[in-house]
Amino acid sequence: MSQITFKGKPITTYGRLPEKGEKAPHFELLNSELNIATLQDFKGKRVIMNIFPSIDTHYCATSVRNFSERANEMDNVTVLNISRDLPFAQERFTREEKIANVVNLSDFRERNFGKDYGLEMIDGPWEGLLSRVVIVLDENGKILYTQQVKEINQEPDYLEALKVLL
Repeated sequence: MSQITFKGKPITTYGRLPEKGEKAPHFELLNSELNIATLQDFKGKRVIMNIFPSIDTHYCATSVRNFSERANEMDNVTVLNISRDLPFAQERFTREEKIANVVNLSDFRERNFGKDYGLEMIDGPWEGLLSRVVIVLDENGKILYTQQVKEINQEPDYLEALKVLL
């Protein structure tokens, strides 16, 4: 289990993040068309997994904008925005913000992703949601970088995450 905070108050997450060098765990998440997307669908692409509690909060929305903008300048990089929001909310946000170069994925139905990746919050006011995490994968799904943001009301370290893709 890991400890993070929300406004300074401790929150426990389900387990531990997968580690650098490990193969990313398989996932099945819903995309914007309500179809199942798996990790295998992104084989051959370098992937930034931008994971967060809810698209309709300031820091989550900011991370979507920032990773979209920065990854757009890189070759063969796909940004996956992953939350437990409904796919309709994710799609609405990216449409309103005119963000077209990301893939939105939702764990609202199966709810296994947060446990398999060790990042679901198991107590506190956001219990059951995904914590703010960035995981970067190579073309074969091997983990190059992870960061679980210690204070949920802070942004991830964009530059460190992107640096492993240069």
